[in-house]
Amino acid sequence: MENIGHGVPSEVSLKEQVSGILRELAETAALGPGKVVVIGASTSEVAGQRIGTSGALEVANELLEGILEVRAEFGFDVVFQCCEHLNRALVMERSLLTSLRLTEVAAVPVPKAGGSMASSAYRSMKNPCLAEAIEADAGIDIGETLIGMHLRRVAVPYRTQLRYVGNARVNAAYTRPKLIGGERAVYKWDAKSEEGNAHLCD
Repeated sequence: MENIGHGVPSEVSLKEQVSGILRELAETAALGPGKVVVIGASTSEVAGQRIGTSGALEVANELLEGILEVRAEFGFDVVFQCCEHLNRALVMERSLLTSLRLTEVAAVPVPKAGGSMASSAYRSMKNPCLAEAIEADAGIDIGETLIGMHLRRVAVPYRTQLRYVGNARVNAAYTRPKLIGGERAVYKWDAKSEEGNAHLCD
């Protein structure tokens, strides 16, 4: 069995690679309706080239197919990070931008300004637009495009079983609420947490 690199069998398509990674993250982080996942992807890196040098819409379209397949299965929303030429703005459906009251920015991503992944995603949507920023619940970074600026605090790194899509290294994360309080704080409710408490705050 011939490998395409990094232990991935050659017959495993890019669509299958990315859908497997996203499905694993969705199951681990309990992603579903009401959750938002940010995707950053360098199609250049997927193809084995340096980021920003060899973008390919055909690669982006195959990745998009796998991502949308998992999105339909779990029901979360997906947004796509543009490249630095559009200040890493996010492609999303206008309905999501409206419901989250995000700040819209004006541009149409194309492969040379926005990136192939963002361009492909934009053209696949019913009513696409760009948001300046978001606080997503989870994310996948294909090719180290730096999606951390768009994740909700606190980000928890997650190492998926498959660590590459094509030749691009993959990083993933989900988020959790901040833990507040000190030594008396309780983070998971049960009846015992309210018993025998002689030193109340109020």
